[in-house]
Amino acid sequence: MVAVEIPGFWAVVPAGGAGTRLWPLSRSASPKFLHDLTGSGRSLLQQTYDRLGPIVGDRFLVVTGDAHREAVTGQLDALPAGAILAEPTARDSMAAIGLAAAVLERRGAEVMGSFAADHVITDEDLFARAVADAAAAARDGWLVTIGIEPTFASPAFGYIHQGEPLDEHPAARRVVEFVEKPSVPVAEEYLATGRYRWNAGMFVVRPTVLLDLLAEQDAQFAGDLRAIAAEPGRLGELWGRLPRIAIDHAVAEPAAAAGRVVTVPGGFGWDDVGDFDSLAELLGKDEECTILGDADVVHVLQATGLVVPGSGRVVAVVGLDDVVIVDTPDALLVTTRERAQDVKGIVAALKEKGRTDLT
Repeated sequence: MVAVEIPGFWAVVPAGGAGTRLWPLSRSASPKFLHDLTGSGRSLLQQTYDRLGPIVGDRFLVVTGDAHREAVTGQLDALPAGAILAEPTARDSMAAIGLAAAVLERRGAEVMGSFAADHVITDEDLFARAVADAAAAARDGWLVTIGIEPTFASPAFGYIHQGEPLDEHPAARRVVEFVEKPSVPVAEEYLATGRYRWNAGMFVVRPTVLLDLLAEQDAQFAGDLRAIAAEPGRLGELWGRLPRIAIDHAVAEPAAAAGRVVTVPGGFGWDDVGDFDSLAELLGKDEECTILGDADVVHVLQATGLVVPGSGRVVAVVGLDDVVIVDTPDALLVTTRERAQDVKGIVAALKEKGRTDLT
């Protein structure tokens, strides 16, 4: 299947977060979505734009922080005027996606889909098919999430508990509940049932439906978002009082409990590139030492893992297994793939010491 444009469908791309588990490559001033982490020559943000373009044409809204507006505009210079919304401060995903929904509601958009700026998808045709199925269900008033087919019992992701299929949309299944990140044994039990999917945070919905679902939980939150969309000059006045809450907790979980959420399968190859172990898995094989960057400055002797050179210095790795080395001009990270999730602790420690210049 070749991706075809979905009439009236808008792509919302939240481009935020610091990607602390990918420090020192990803930092608050230059987060992971601005980097080329696959060696393709395109940043993760640009890859997201490339993937969605055939589906939506020029119907994009990118929501990013004020600090990243210039970089995002530079990387997505083909976007039309008004396609980038800048948040004064980070308020989590509900505020970002909700603001886009409020803007699109005023524009009369039929249906929207929210897709993170920093994910990798390998089969774009299957992705387009899943989005089309989701959009069809969303037009009938459902909040739709795309559930990723799990490939292993991961404790790093939330899960979607699938129920029965919809008669009118055979590709969609009712969502019984959203489940927080489980332990590995519990995740193994989930996979054994065949009724659970990874929650990648991809939501497809009519803008008005999303805001009305939010209003049922927090009328002021939804009202403030609609007020900002109606009068953009009030952004500074109202933004700071918006709750810091993820869309999953603000809308998806209560809506699922009320029987108003469905999921469509996503078997298109997905990775959120959440840490250096994930990046090493994405780029290479376990028995090899993968180099992301200038391979001429890296010398490896009987070692495996991932090396990211970035300072211009020679990096030599001898006799280490599953090592992660990230060399930047002002910081050097050395860890193992097994401990990759712990890198965020270094960022927290640096912030406590006041070294925000490094974070």
